[in-house]
Amino acid sequence: MNPLLMIQGDMADVQTVVDTAAAVAAPERITLWQMALNGGWIMIVLAILLALAIYISVERYLALRQALNAENDNLFMNSIREYIHKGDVDAARSLSKKTNSPLARMVDKGLSRLGRPLSDIQATIENEGKLEVARLEKRVSLVATVASLGPMIGFLGTVTGMVTCFQDMAHAGNNIEINTLATGMYQAMVTTIGGLIVGIICYFLYNVLVTRINKVVLDIEVRATEFMDLLHEPA
Repeated sequence: MNPLLMIQGDMADVQTVVDTAAAVAAPERITLWQMALNGGWIMIVLAILLALAIYISVERYLALRQALNAENDNLFMNSIREYIHKGDVDAARSLSKKTNSPLARMVDKGLSRLGRPLSDIQATIENEGKLEVARLEKRVSLVATVASLGPMIGFLGTVTGMVTCFQDMAHAGNNIEINTLATGMYQAMVTTIGGLIVGIICYFLYNVLVTRINKVVLDIEVRATEFMDLLHEPA
């Protein structure tokens, strides 16, 4: 028999043995979905809370984006200034009612008090501004609540997972194997990770919303001052 063929055959056999050993030694990779399933009902709760927080964050962000539109606010204030200088308060109020923005509602409240002392008009505008800020902050506190609850619920899953481990150990008696503890350990670790992920995401979303709200509040204050200066201008 050709020695070269014998060597090639032996090398093929060696390679087969190596491949088989590698396949046996290689650990089975777990997907994120499988990892989440190992977390049990705690992961379902965390997923629901995260979905709720994301929905509220997106809805509030779009509302805040609509409320803070410098170009539209400038056009609106220019039109209001022209109407007031012309003495056409009805047209100014009509424009305010047609415009869907916190600024327009504040200006409408101020226009409805024309003829009264300026201090009364300013107080009315400030009160309406507080109401508008409260509307913009609606449900934002729920995002902060989820940010706090996420890690706590994850820690609850950690505790319940460890309890499961001890129960499995008690039932196994002296025949304890690592596979016996796998379920409880998976739940403990996965829920901890899940809780931290939910907390981090929601904390980030909450701070984005708070920053956006602060910008809107500052814009409302600037526009309120601009409107009061407008009332002091000569016709």
